[in-house]
Amino acid sequence: MSFKKYHPLLKESIENVGFATTNAFQKQVMPLIKGGSDVYAIGPKGCGKTTAMIISTIQKLDAAAFEDSPRALIIAQDKQTTLELKERFEVFTKNTDLRIYCAYEESDLEKQREEIYYGVDILIATPKRLSKLYHLNSVHSGELKLFIIHDADFITRNNYHNYILRLSESAPKAQFVIFSETFNSKIKAFQDWFMFNARIVEVKK
Repeated sequence: MSFKKYHPLLKESIENVGFATTNAFQKQVMPLIKGGSDVYAIGPKGCGKTTAMIISTIQKLDAAAFEDSPRALIIAQDKQTTLELKERFEVFTKNTDLRIYCAYEESDLEKQREEIYYGVDILIATPKRLSKLYHLNSVHSGELKLFIIHDADFITRNNYHNYILRLSESAPKAQFVIFSETFNSKIKAFQDWFMFNARIVEVKK
């Protein structure tokens, strides 16, 4: 797939990391996200889900900071995953002014509230901490363009499924994208809540 119609700064980053072309999975998923569809992106580990997510997110945000409220929300399993995702994003955002922030349980809540208040474009957060921040009116969702769940298989544990349902109600105008290794029953159930007309891309091992 060609990146001709992607933002120039993003294209530059893609070239700098040596990402020459998309694979079969990315070729199906990325145009759907770019076009605004809600998407279930299902594929095995190593099929390129994270790269597809990062490039698609940066493109949706026009590779530039804007005001103070998050425009992309990425829900991840735990602290380690949020920090790893931030590092992966920064590889592609070094030549932009996009602001990426991680929120997780092991950090001071008041400090996170203050830092988010000063402005963030991409918020990567665990379900529990994000729910807490929403409850305290510390995350404004009015500008949210993308609501993403990263490696969503984890939501089958620890009541995460219900956290996701409540959080989705706070972003009725957002585009929803779920990346997962499996299309399990908990993930399928989101079709009845906020993934009504979602496109499904599923690549097997």
